[in-house]
Amino acid sequence: MEQKTITEIRNELKKTDVRSLDAFISAYKSDERNGVRQLLAQAEKKILAYQKELDRVHKMLTFERQHCTDGRIVCGIDEAGRGPLAGPVVAAAVILDMNDPILYVNDSKKLSHTKREELFEEIMERAVSVGIGAASPERIDSINILQADYEAMREAFQALSPEPDTLLNDAVTIPGIQKQQINIIKGDAKSLSIAAASIVAKVTRDRLMVSFDEIYPQYGFAKNKGYGTADHIAALRKYGPCPIHRRSFIGNFI
Repeated sequence: MEQKTITEIRNELKKTDVRSLDAFISAYKSDERNGVRQLLAQAEKKILAYQKELDRVHKMLTFERQHCTDGRIVCGIDEAGRGPLAGPVVAAAVILDMNDPILYVNDSKKLSHTKREELFEEIMERAVSVGIGAASPERIDSINILQADYEAMREAFQALSPEPDTLLNDAVTIPGIQKQQINIIKGDAKSLSIAAASIVAKVTRDRLMVSFDEIYPQYGFAKNKGYGTADHIAALRKYGPCPIHRRSFIGNFI
């Protein structure tokens, strides 16, 4: 059989799933060409990185494993948008398949925009259930941001099916939910379910703010997502508030 060129082997490596790299290495381990040896070294690095990610995800499922015994169902809950001057607060609740964990899920703040978008689609496709809730700027002004946050979280929880037995929450206990709740400080960095919820909440809210930018382009919502950036505050002072501004948040600026 004619020997493959290094370019052909390189292209094969690009197409090889990380779980099949051991077979790739075995197929070419006797090839002494320097270019092939370098490709095999790349394959080994990919395997090590993959194993490291598996270990990280296993660690981030510690709380889930502790509380999903005897068929109990666990969800993670998180929110996005407590601090902005405009737009809703959005909460998400996620039940993950413990037998099919989604790799590279992490605290949404640690991920790039592109990676969040990719993971959002994967979570929506592969999670057992995803619930989303929101509270409008008017509701935030009416009952305050903390209570609006709780309201959005309850809505997200109630949208889940099946109903969870245990909630893993990012540093809060949600009133009005008569289920076991585990309050985890910096939970989006410690629990895969909470991290998944943080991604869903963040991407959902960001997309809403981009849509609002088309209606109120002068405020730069597509870029600032409603947060109090210098440009946003300058626009607020120039044009005054629009219907999605939180009146209880903007008193210092107008």
